[in-house]
Formats: sequence, C-alpha cells, structure tokens
Amino acid sequence: MNSEPLADVRDMYMAHTMFRREIGLASGLIRGVAAGDRERATVVAEHLELVLVILDHHHRGEDQHLWPRLVERAGAASVVQTMESQHSDIDTLVHRLLTGLAGWRAAASAAEGAELAEVATLLFELLDEHLKTEEQQALPLIEQHVTAAEWGRMVAEGAAGIPPEQIPLIFGLMAYEGDPETVKEVIATMPPEAGSVIGDLAAQTFAEHAQRVYGTSTPARVGTRQG
Repeated sequence: MNSEPLADVRDMYMAHTMFRREIGLASGLIRGVAAGDRERATVVAEHLELVLVILDHHHRGEDQHLWPRLVERAGAASVVQTMESQHSDIDTLVHRLLTGLAGWRAAASAAEGAELAEVATLLFELLDEHLKTEEQQALPLIEQHVTAAEWGRMVAEGAAGIPPEQIPLIFGLMAYEGDPETVKEVIATMPPEAGSVIGDLAAQTFAEHAQRVYGTSTPARVGTRQG
C-alpha cells in the first residue's frame, strides 16, 4: 500500500455540503405545506425520500469500505466506534422520517407535518454533529490509510445501486455547491460518453428539480442560509 496513491476525500466534503443543505432545509419545506395539500406534500416527500436514500447509501459505503480499514491500519477503534454509533442514531431518525413521510403525503395532515418537521430538525442537528466529527477525526485518517483504488471501489459500488435515470439529479445535488475543480475531477473519472454531458445535464436537472421543490433554481446554500 505504501507505493499506492491515497484517497482524495474532497468529493466527500461535496457530499457533506449537500446533506447539510438539503436536510437543513427539510423542516422548512415540510412546514411550508398547507394542510390537505397532498400534491405539494408529495413533491416534498419525494425529494426528501431521495436525499435520505442517498444518505443511507453513503453511510453503508463508509461502514463497509472505510471503518474496518481505519481499525486495521490506523488503530482508530475509538474513532470508528464514534462513527458507527452516530450512524446508528442517524439511521433511527432517518427511518422515523421515511416512515412518517409515507403516511403524511397521503393526507398532508397538519399534525403529522408538524411532527415530521421536528424529526427533520433533530436529524439535521445530529447529522451536522456527525459530519463535523467525521471531518475532524476520520477524514484525515482516511487520507493516510485508504488507497485511491479502495476509495474508487466504494464510490463505484455506491453508484451501481442508483437507477441510471437518477444520476444526473444526484450529481446535480452534489455539484450545486461543489468546488468547481473537484467537480471537474469527479467528471474526469467517468466514462467519456457520460463525462462529456453530465456537467450541463446535472446542472439543468438540478435547477428544474429545485424550482419544483423550492420555487427557485438557486435554493439557499449552506454558507448563506440563515437560522
């Protein structure tokens, strides 16, 4: 491993920014749905379900590909224990939110919406704490002890479970606030037939999706959102 290139974790920060933005805005989206407006509730629910499924895939990839290697190679059992414990707590809230969204979208009950908004707030607080801890404690170790090839396999396996028609939107969600250089480098790893079109297609798909969900093609960014 000593001679192999090590993981470039910049795309992880891009994913973290997306999760902070979308889950941070989730409570406001839910509260903004008028009682009985099932059409709007469905739009919001489908958006949040997609984000939560991406989060679940993201955490499963870390659990499988990263944490065991940090224990074996870096002796980072305490860090990994923290990561796994936080994942478990987050998973519990994700399950609560997904279950609640399935019922709420059918009737757009005001009481159910208020309860879901509270769960979304709790999830954001817990997730933000987890992401900060991961960025401070785990990512520096990953850069030292996980190879670029191993990182690439984790990313590829995660992408393999995504329906192809969802890839432009998911990449658009990630790239919206992504560092332009990192976005270019991620695109460069894609097959040429995909890489040649994904940038513009992802941006357009995200803009259309954001307009439907937020009423604007440029929703509040992590760095500018208030409250």
